[in-house]
Amino acid sequence: MASIEKYSKPEYLEHLDGGARVDAVTAEDVMQVYQSAAREFEAMGAELVSVAKKCEAMAADVRNAICDAAQAYRQEGKKIFGHIEERVLLAQDVRKTCEDVRRRIGVSAAIGSPSSKSGRIDP
Repeated sequence: MASIEKYSKPEYLEHLDGGARVDAVTAEDVMQVYQSAAREFEAMGAELVSVAKKCEAMAADVRNAICDAAQAYRQEGKKIFGHIEERVLLAQDVRKTCEDVRRRIGVSAAIGSPSSKSGRIDP
């Protein structure tokens, strides 16, 4: 049979005066089972907190990766936008140059050939 001295009872427990020694030992045995279970809860809780912190860190990494991907996507879009804008300006310059050349050729052709009124050069 277990003795009272064998177990260290938690500080929050106190034996009632007048109880039999057997009852005290039984109560402490029961309390030891509960105390052991409580320690298991605490250990499990600490492990759960650790896992939760790892999950939070992973979630933060995922958020950062998503933000980085979105930023890279925006930068790529900005780069493509700039390329398109440059090409549009170049096309406008080419169009204007072509119109100027056509106009000059048309004026030259009209000066050199009185029969050409449309501004086109006849072969």
